[in-house]
Amino acid sequence: MNRINLIALGVKDIRKSLDFYKNIGFEASVTGDEEKPVIVFFKNEGSKLELFPLEELARDIDQDNPPAISAGGFPGFTLAYNGKSEAEIDDIFKKVKDVGAQIVKQPQTLSWGGYGGYFVDPDGYYWEVAYGADWEFDENNMLII
Repeated sequence: MNRINLIALGVKDIRKSLDFYKNIGFEASVTGDEEKPVIVFFKNEGSKLELFPLEELARDIDQDNPPAISAGGFPGFTLAYNGKSEAEIDDIFKKVKDVGAQIVKQPQTLSWGGYGGYFVDPDGYYWEVAYGADWEFDENNMLII
């Protein structure tokens, strides 16, 4: 086992989250009605991102004894978008701010020499958006590490 094919975000309001991600550039594939989606998959490059109703996701883990859903706080992980220029990072931050994301760290020069910042989506998931001058990408736009 040596890859991640899908990242599922448990969301409180799937319609609101769908709108948020579509407004920042994700192309959605909706299961169910567009106005009342059941599950959303995004046709992004690289790993796939999925939106799934939070309580349903907990029940998918264990129908009889689902894990507790706690409110607020740092979830202990971040999602990341790696850009190809500082201008791209600035454009993304303008877009996420315009659709109501909470900016928690404005784009800036970082301690390791890169450029980036953090925002929080409508469900409290932290996204890092960063650029590194030495980064290279493969034919699928995946960062070569």
